[in-house]
Amino acid sequence: QVQLVESGGGLVQYGGSLRLSCAASGIILNINDMGWYRQAPGKERELVASIIRGGSTNYADSVKGRFTISRDNAKNTVLLKMNSLKPEDTAVYYCNANLLTVQSSRPTWGDYWGQGTQVTVSS
Repeated sequence: QVQLVESGGGLVQYGGSLRLSCAASGIILNINDMGWYRQAPGKERELVASIIRGGSTNYADSVKGRFTISRDNAKNTVLLKMNSLKPEDTAVYYCNANLLTVQSSRPTWGDYWGQGTQVTVSS
C-alpha cells in the first residue's frame, strides 16, 4: 500500500524559514508529478509548487522567489524549502504524487496524498 508521509511543519515567525519533506513508500514503480498543496481555514486547497520527474518546476505566484521545490527520484522524496514566510502562508500543507503502483496485480497510475502538516506563521 502506498503512503506519503510529510514532516517539517511547525510554528515560525514572520520572515522565518521552514523545510517540508515528503517520502513516498510502498510498491512504487514510477512517479510522475510531485507537488505541495495547501489549505487555509475556510479556503479551497491550492497548488503551491510542483515538479515533474525531469525536474521542471511550477510555482503559485504568491510563493515565487520564496519557496523552492526539489525531489530525489532515487528516494521517492520531495522537499519544499520555504523562506521569507508570511502569515498568509499559514495553512495545512499536503504532499501529492502521481505515481505508478500495483493494484489487483496490475500496474496502475493514481494520485496519492499525505496526511498534511500544519504550518503557522505568526506576525
